[in-house]
Amino acid sequence: MQQRITLKLLPSEAANESVIQQYAAQSLGLSASAITGFQVVKRSIDARGRQAWIMLTITVFVNEPFTQRTVKNLLMQDVAKATQQVIIVGAGPAGLFAALKLIEQGIKPILLERGKDVRARRRDLAALNKEGIVNPESNYCYGEGGAGTYSDGKLYTRSTKRGDVERILNILVQFGAQEKILYEAHPHIGTNKLPEIITAIREQILASGGVFLFEQKVTDFLIKDNSIYGVKTASGDTFNANAVILATGHSARDIFELLHSKSILIEAKPFALGVRVEHPQSIIDTIQYHCAPGQHRDDFLPPASYSLVQQVNDRGVFSFCMCPGGIIAPAATSEGELVVNGWSPSKRNNPFANSGIVTAVEVKDFIQFQKKPTPLAGMYFQQAVERKAFQYGGGKFVAPAQRMVDFTQGKQSASLPDCSYLPGISAAPLNEVLPSFVAESLQQAFIEFGKKMRGYFTNEAVLVATESRTSSPVRIPRDAETTQHPQIKMLFPCGEGAGYAGGIVSAAMDGEKVASNIMALLEA
Repeated sequence: MQQRITLKLLPSEAANESVIQQYAAQSLGLSASAITGFQVVKRSIDARGRQAWIMLTITVFVNEPFTQRTVKNLLMQDVAKATQQVIIVGAGPAGLFAALKLIEQGIKPILLERGKDVRARRRDLAALNKEGIVNPESNYCYGEGGAGTYSDGKLYTRSTKRGDVERILNILVQFGAQEKILYEAHPHIGTNKLPEIITAIREQILASGGVFLFEQKVTDFLIKDNSIYGVKTASGDTFNANAVILATGHSARDIFELLHSKSILIEAKPFALGVRVEHPQSIIDTIQYHCAPGQHRDDFLPPASYSLVQQVNDRGVFSFCMCPGGIIAPAATSEGELVVNGWSPSKRNNPFANSGIVTAVEVKDFIQFQKKPTPLAGMYFQQAVERKAFQYGGGKFVAPAQRMVDFTQGKQSASLPDCSYLPGISAAPLNEVLPSFVAESLQQAFIEFGKKMRGYFTNEAVLVATESRTSSPVRIPRDAETTQHPQIKMLFPCGEGAGYAGGIVSAAMDGEKVASNIMALLEA
C-alpha cells in the first residue's frame, strides 16, 4: 500500500531519512517497521515565522517493497535517413528541446548555432571576465545552451498552461540533472552542472542522426512564394529543409534586423530594464530566516532567496533571476555595450546574493526614440542604455555602480563594497546612466522594498548597471494555433527571442510545442 502525507519538519530532521520514516510512521499510526521507504513528491521551505520549517510531501510505502522513482526516458528514433528535416536556428533550451521532439516524431533536425560548444565557450567567457574582451559570437548569450547555460539553471516557471513542466524536468534528469529538481518548489541545476547536461543532449541528437553544427551564423533566409525553404550562413553554406524554427534568444539583434530588412513582420514589445543588486548573502539570510544579529543561518537551510514586486506610479518594479550564493557576470554581446546578469553554482556557496531589480518599459516609453517609427525602437533604446553604461564604467566592461542608499538620495558613492563582478566596478551616478523614469521608479521601489524586508535597504548593497536583457524588446508574431509566422509559411518563431517564453522551462516547452505543430502540418 502507498499513502501520501505531508510532514512539517525542522531542517535537520528533513535531512535525515531515518527521522522522516519515523515521523511518517507516527503520522500514519503505524510501526516504523511497516514503512519500507518513501519518495519525495514536493519539498519547500516555510520561513514565515521565527523558526524555518521544511514542508515535505512524500509517498510512503507501507508493507510492500519500496521502489525507486522511475524517470521516463525519451524514445528516440533514427532520423539519419529521414525524408523530412527541419532547420533549428539556435541551440538554447527552445532549440534543443525542439530537436529532441522532432527526433521523437521521426523528423531530422539540423541545428545551427552561431556560437561554440560549451567547452570552447568557457575560454571566451574567461577572456571577457579577465581581459575585457568580448567575442560577439561566443559569450554569455551566444553558444551551446544559450543564455540559460550561464544563468543559474533556474527551472521554476509559472507557465504551466503552456506545456508539460513535469516532462521537461524528467528529460533534464534523463540527461544528468539531479532527481531533486522533480520535487523542489524552486528547482535549479547550477551553472557548473548545466554544461554536462547540454553536452549529453547534443550527443543524443547526433546519435539519433540529427545534425548539430557550431559557428554557423544565419545571415539570410531563403524564401519563395512566401514560404521559407532554407537559410544561408556567414560561412557561405546553404541549408534546405521543410521548415525553419527561429530559436535565437533575446539578444540576436542581427536576426531582428534581418527580418525587418526583408519586410518580414515583427513587432515592438514591452520589456524591462534596471540594475543588478548585490547584498552579502548573510544579510538576506538574516532577513529571510529571522536570524539574530551575528547569527548564521541553520546549516541545514540553503542560502536564502527573495522575490519582490512594487507598483511605483502605475509602473511595476520587480526582482528578476535572483541568485543566492551567486556571481554577477558580464552578459554583453558586442564591444562598447555593458550588460550584466547573475548566476549561481549548484551549491550556491558564494558569499553574495544578487538579483536583477528592473522596471517595466512600455512601448510608449521608447516609440519616439527613433524619428521614424520602427518595430526595432525598443532594441535601439535598450542598446543606447547599454552603451551609456559602458561609457560610465570606463571601458573593458568595468561596470558603473553605486551603493543603494546613495542611489536613492542622489549621492555619489565615495567608496564601493566588495563585489562578485569580475571585470570590476566603478563608482558612478546611476541616475545619469539609466533613463530618468527607470531611475526614479527604482529609487522609490528600493525604499519600499526596505519596508517589506527589514535590512534590505542598506548601503552595504551595491547596484551594478545595467540589467537590460530580461526579455526580448521585439516579438516575432505567429499564429496562435499553428505557431507559424502569419506572413511566411513554415517559419516558426520560438522561445524567448521571439517573445513566447521567459526562462529555461518555458522556452523548452515552447520548443516542444512548435515541433509538434510542425509535425501536424507536415502530415496534413
